[in-house]
Amino acid sequence: MSHYKIIFAGPVGAGKTTAVTAASDIPPVRTDTAASDEVRDIKPQTTVALDYGAMKLGDGSTIHLYGTPGQERFDFMWEILTEGGIALVLLIDNSRGDPLKQLRFYLGAFSGFIRKTAVAVGVTHMDLQASPSLADYQAELDRAGQPGVPVFEVDARSRRDVCLLIEAVLSVIDPVARA
Repeated sequence: MSHYKIIFAGPVGAGKTTAVTAASDIPPVRTDTAASDEVRDIKPQTTVALDYGAMKLGDGSTIHLYGTPGQERFDFMWEILTEGGIALVLLIDNSRGDPLKQLRFYLGAFSGFIRKTAVAVGVTHMDLQASPSLADYQAELDRAGQPGVPVFEVDARSRRDVCLLIEAVLSVIDPVARA
């Protein structure tokens, strides 16, 4: 039996905790605390260390799911959590600010990890804001030197949507892999 580690990253409120919870076969471990800064305008609680869940695959393998804190002040956790990881699922909230700028920021912040592994992008809250489109995200990824990165509209509450992202990022690593 093999064990794999996938990292969920992105800005505050993009759905990392929700996605790990939706995909996990076990009750997730969460390190949420009351938001004490500008984050409280977005949501009442925020992740300060990590979220953890696990998925069992049909062959007995386990995918360990780690969600990073979204706030830059906790960026020291990003390097810790990516250690031993095989892929990054980057979630971006389409309804806030400049989501393409957020995409560029997180691609840069995780560039070393992405170069060694794989990445897939999930765009959340497109039901609240349709623009930028998925084509705009793909064009931005192309400009950033990341052509062919899988990009999907996702509802982080949907196990099906999150599993599609996981399957997509695994397929980048191994085209015959299936979650």
